[in-house]
Amino acid sequence: MNIEVLLVSAFTQNGKGGNPAGVVLQADGLTNEQKLYIAKAVGFSETAFVSKDDEVDFNVSFFTTTEEVDFCGYATLAAFSVMFQQGIITEGEYKQRTKAGVLKVSVNSTEVIMEQCLPTRIEQLNARDVSDAIGIESSILESTHLPIEIISTGLPDIIIPVPKGYLDSIVLDEAKATACCKKHGAVGFHVFELNEEGDTYTASCRNFAPLVGIHEESATGSASGALACYLAEHVKLNCNSYVFEQGRAMGCSSLIKARVELSNSMITKVVVSGTATMQGSIEIPV
Repeated sequence: MNIEVLLVSAFTQNGKGGNPAGVVLQADGLTNEQKLYIAKAVGFSETAFVSKDDEVDFNVSFFTTTEEVDFCGYATLAAFSVMFQQGIITEGEYKQRTKAGVLKVSVNSTEVIMEQCLPTRIEQLNARDVSDAIGIESSILESTHLPIEIISTGLPDIIIPVPKGYLDSIVLDEAKATACCKKHGAVGFHVFELNEEGDTYTASCRNFAPLVGIHEESATGSASGALACYLAEHVKLNCNSYVFEQGRAMGCSSLIKARVELSNSMITKVVVSGTATMQGSIEIPV
């Protein structure tokens, strides 16, 4: 049989840029082996598979070209955007079951808003642990006076601050990055530089996850939620709403919004939002 895969760019700006995701609607009956085969054939960083669920609105699974992962923010955005555009869902709040847990997704005519898991802070690393992998000397990384920390709001990412002007100079050593992630139980590196107050973007970011078959991607929803939690704790800004740019070095800039809510200095809610644009569809024989 042929499976239709919708091709969607998530976290676009005025319909441009973003990160391409595959979306398979009505994925009931597909085995994990078939899903992985489809994800490999599509060749994007992530493909989302939407199925029925007996208790919540949808069951959504996520596959890279090498394996299934617990959660993917930008593929969630892509899936719910196309369901709204095709009239499968209307404006409102929905629940999706993922391997990271049951998460809320709100949809309106302008954006999709995804609730993520509350942050789990797993470990702090030394600059020496990551410096060789990203090609920036440890002393330069230490000059930010900010920690390198593994945080998960669905997937564990290593959050790495770099000084302004160093982000685009990163040359990733995939073998060293993969070894570091394996050693510390992380999916990838989420590297950021803070922008000046008053800029359009709070921070500019790059994300590398060669451990799961992704050299670099131009928008990462789960890591953006983790970065928002990191900034709320370590960088005192005027608000807890952030706008992130990602993909600039790839020539495919994305715009990602993230927000945290706090009570007594504790994070009580993490949401990431953005827009998506349909690019077409293909059929994969399975």
